[in-house]
This record gives sequence, structure tokens and C-alpha cells, in this order.
Amino acid sequence: MMLNITDCVCKQIAYGSLNQLSQKHKPRKTMIITARTWLWLTMAALLMISVGTTIAQDAAEPAKAPEAVIATEAPDAPAEEAATISEEMFTINNLWICIAAALVFIMHLGFATLESGLTQSKNTVNILFKNVWIITSGILLYAFWGFNSMYPGDGGNGIFAIGSWFGGDLNDPKLTTSEYNEGYTWWGDFIFQAMFAATAATIVSGAVAERVKLTTFMIFAVILVGFFYPISGYWKWGGGWLHVKGFYDFAGSSVVHAFGGFAALACVLILGPRKGKYTKDGIKPIIGHSMPLATIGVFLLWLGWFGFNGGSVLSADPKLVSFVFVTTSLGACGGAVAAIFASMIVLKKPDLSMALNGILAGLVGITAGADTVSEASSIIIGGISGVLVFAAILIIDRLKIDDPVGAISVHGIGGVWGTIAVGIFSFNPEHTLKWQVIGALSISAFAFIAAGGTFFILKMIMGVRVSAEEEHEGLDVAEHGSPAYHMHG
Repeated sequence: MMLNITDCVCKQIAYGSLNQLSQKHKPRKTMIITARTWLWLTMAALLMISVGTTIAQDAAEPAKAPEAVIATEAPDAPAEEAATISEEMFTINNLWICIAAALVFIMHLGFATLESGLTQSKNTVNILFKNVWIITSGILLYAFWGFNSMYPGDGGNGIFAIGSWFGGDLNDPKLTTSEYNEGYTWWGDFIFQAMFAATAATIVSGAVAERVKLTTFMIFAVILVGFFYPISGYWKWGGGWLHVKGFYDFAGSSVVHAFGGFAALACVLILGPRKGKYTKDGIKPIIGHSMPLATIGVFLLWLGWFGFNGGSVLSADPKLVSFVFVTTSLGACGGAVAAIFASMIVLKKPDLSMALNGILAGLVGITAGADTVSEASSIIIGGISGVLVFAAILIIDRLKIDDPVGAISVHGIGGVWGTIAVGIFSFNPEHTLKWQVIGALSISAFAFIAAGGTFFILKMIMGVRVSAEEEHEGLDVAEHGSPAYHMHG
């Protein structure tokens, strides 16, 4: 298979474009990716899977598996079942969940920085505005409907639950003490989960960048975060049908990331590619305007992921929180190193953008099992994530599916793999491969159908794409009336 580096490989791979290339560079010579190269990559991936499976099977000593103080699936523990803990420990637990929520909030700054860096400068204000809208409208919708729909207690039927306003009595001990939960108050619970909810639409934002109508996207984001995300989230974290079957997703490889990734895929298929991306002469790279911004975004996301995964312990348990911090970072590092070597083999370059791709893919991959796989397994899970996202980006681009920031590959493919990996590497024998596959595919399919149906209806009613003139001019001026950068000569 022959790929011209300026037609396919020199593209915005996952969360970055190849930083060595610019629009001023001359086309490079044709590069051939031989069957032998792909064979080596496939063999390496299979080797990592087999070694990881062996490690997971050999890690049979229960003492090596950290024990959670609180079950992450049951935030609404009945008062009569709550164990007695000291007021000091309850305070520490609740403080940690609020700090973790703040860290997850930082991820939205990371997404905004990353997406703006990987798109053209003429669309920077538009990217930033969408991220502002997502977090603000998302939290409000989650308060008015989503939280009590996703965590209905005894009010759901396993598939769907009615939502309502989240607020309660500040003086009610059943909401403010360990009678509610040993790890947090009602409000600590809400703000932590609200930050997760908004992430789903942020994933879609990057995939539809540079050509989506602002008002259409704003309506779509409200529906996705306010109504659809809590439905599939309830299936697992709210005690729904997937939870009953034993499906496990510690911090959201499927519940958050695969949901967002496959919602993005549906929207991109309906929206179509950016003008000039796919031409009769091949694939034309559309280079992002700032790799420094993209790199800052990735490190902000890594920082936020300590809250994303570490907070999902749902207490300040010192053993498990520290363990999750380690597996999270090892997964990120494994993904980065694997993606770097993949780029060196195929692209013949140790590329910065591929290192960033690998970090994010590794973080998404380890998220489902950060508390239930060994340190060695977390490296392998992250490593496979890095290889998978590299291959997925090439394939998706060859299919002429235009995803400017690679959200589909990083979050969609990475999220599904990370969820399935729990069935291979988990300490817990109850985490079966069968239900990990069923759960990942069910959530992904629901997100794809729900988002696709909504986006298609919006297309029929009000349109989803800006005009060719507006796209050429840039959405900063066309949609907002002001560019992000004012250059003075």
C-alpha cells in the first residue's frame, strides 16, 4: 500500500499535526509502508497482549490488588448500611472529591487549549467559545435533569430514569454526613459527576471543528449532555442493567470517552469533511496553528486525569488513590512510548504530535481499569492504546472521515479498548471479557445512534454546516465578528 506523506501521513494525527511539517515545506518523496512494517507492528501488539495476559493470570495474590474503601458504583448508599467513620475522615474524603472535581474542571481548559492549537488560527475564538458553552450549559442541565436521572436510586427501571432538580436541604444529615456516603456529601457528589458529564460534548467539539454552525452545535451539546449522557451513564454508574450484569468501568473509558468518541463519529459522518481536505490529487493536510498550545493542552489534561481517575476512588483512601495515580501515569507513558516507536517505524520520525497522541490514548485506555489492573498491565494497556490510535487515525483518514483533532480514534477506539482490557487484565475474576465487550459496544452504539439521530434532525431543521464562504473566511469572524489574534506589522 502506497501512501504519500503529504497526502495522508502528514495530517493531523489524533491530537496533533506533524510538527516538523508546515505549509511552506516542499512535498516529500513517496513513502511505501510495506506489509513487513505492518506485520512487525501487529506482532508487537500481539506480543504485548499475550505478555499482559500472562501477567494478569500470574498476579493471583490477593494482597497485590488494592482494596477500595467504597464501591464506586453506589454513590447513594442507604443510611442504614453506612459504616461508622470519624468526622475527620469524612471531611478528608469530601475534601478530596471536591479537589478531584476541580482537577477534572482543569481538563476543560486542556481541551480548549488542545483543540485551538490543532486547528487553524482563524477558528480559535470559535473553539474557545464552544468550550465555554459546554461547561456552563452542561453543569446547568446536569443540575436540572441529568444528575437525578443518572443516579435515581430506586427510581429507575434499569434502562431509563426520570431526572429532576438536584438541590436539597443544606441541614439534612442524610445529604451532608456519612449517612449519605462515607466519601462525600450530596453536593460533592454532584459537582464531581457534573464535570464528567460536560466532557462528553467537549470530545465532539473537536471532531466537528472548523465547519459546524455554532447555534446548531450549542443546541446539540445541551441535548447530548443533559439527556443522552445520563441514560447510558445510568446503565453502569447508576446501578442500571450493565451494572447488574457485572460490567465494570472504573472512571469512564466507555461511559465518558467511548460515548463521546462515537457521538463524534456520527456527527462527522453527517457534517462531512472540511473544504479542501480530500481532493482529486489526494489528502491535503490542514495544519494546526500552534503545537505549543497543543502540548500545553495535553499536559493540562494529564494533570486533570489525576482527578478524573483518582477522584473515582470516591474517597481519600491512601492506598487506592496513590495506586490509581501510578497506574494512570504508567498507562499514559506506555501509550506515549508505543506511539513514538510506531511513528519512528512508519513515519521515520520521532514526532512530537505522536507522543502527545500516545499520552492521551494511554490515559483513555487505562481509565476503565485503573484500580483493578497491575502496574505492568497498565503499561501494556497504554502501549496497545498508543499503537491502536496511530493505526486508527490512518485508517479513518483513508476512509475520508475528517476529524481535525482525532477525537474518534483517541476517545472512541481507545475507550472501547480500555474497557475490553479490564476483562483481560483485571485482578477481579468477576470482570468478564464477555460483559466488558457487551458494555463497551452497547454504550458506543447508543451514543452513535442518539447523537446521529439528533444531529440529523437538526440538519433538517436549521442546518449543521456553515457556508463555504464562512468556512474560508474563518469562524472567528463569520460567527463571532472578531479574530483571536491581531497582528500588527
